[in-house]
Amino acid sequence: MNRLDVIPSIVLSAYALARIAAQDAGNEAPAAQWRVLSLLDQQGPQRVGALASAARTTQPGMTRLIGVLERESLVLRSPDRADSRAIVVAITVGGSAALRAWRAEFRDTLAPRFAGVTDEEWRVLTRAAEILATHTDSADKKGAAR
Repeated sequence: MNRLDVIPSIVLSAYALARIAAQDAGNEAPAAQWRVLSLLDQQGPQRVGALASAARTTQPGMTRLIGVLERESLVLRSPDRADSRAIVVAITVGGSAALRAWRAEFRDTLAPRFAGVTDEEWRVLTRAAEILATHTDSADKKGAAR
């Protein structure tokens, strides 16, 4: 595989793994829910517009999703201290717990697919995960700053 094909292959494989894990686990929550909770968990409270931009959705769509998450006590909306016309969304303790449970569920669901991975392959995967986290964290921070 050449360099230009590596990143798209990783992205498509990650999507496939997420889809397989959701199906195998029977998790019916939308992927957007977990993405929003992850963003809030990693970056702290955000305005609705910033979340919509980061999740690549519309502001009305994000407002609807936030409403669902708020009814489930996973997030809390409050006025922005810097601009009382704006709303800031924060993850709740329950949202953080749900996110941890979802990650554990996916980990446990996918673990059997990786049972035959050698120690050397784990080292390679671990390093790849570290590299990807570094590059996605910096991209997320740039997006949040917009």
